[in-house]
Amino acid sequence: MPRRRPLRRPVPAPRRGARHGRHGRLGRSPVVRPPLPPLEGRLDQFDLAVGTAVEFLRSTWPELRDVRFDIAAMPGSHDPDGIPRWHVDVPGTRITLFRIPIERLLVPGHDDALHRRVAIEGAVFRAAAEYAGRDPWELDPPHDHH
Repeated sequence: MPRRRPLRRPVPAPRRGARHGRHGRLGRSPVVRPPLPPLEGRLDQFDLAVGTAVEFLRSTWPELRDVRFDIAAMPGSHDPDGIPRWHVDVPGTRITLFRIPIERLLVPGHDDALHRRVAIEGAVFRAAAEYAGRDPWELDPPHDHH
């Protein structure tokens, strides 16, 4: 009978730090997932455009710092003059922007990312100006002219 070689146990690999798993990858907990790709949908772009415009306005005009800016899809009712793009509630210190009319009622041929962003920011400025009782062009920060 041929002689059997004794079974050799594999030499354990050098132990990595506690943060590595058994496959050599970084450990992951069920709470912390790998980073997700940036969000780039229309809703996200709308929120970003509104947020940056509101941040600018709040830093420029003190009367807008406590105003709550909300985003809704569509207005609850139609205005006799057409579909409103925002609603201003001065006693409630709230401005509601309606996403679908702002994005969808653009001039034909101007439905690209740049024109959409300009329309969104323009709506934020016009709604804030209506709230503050000013002309939208007055919302630009004062400049020192020397």
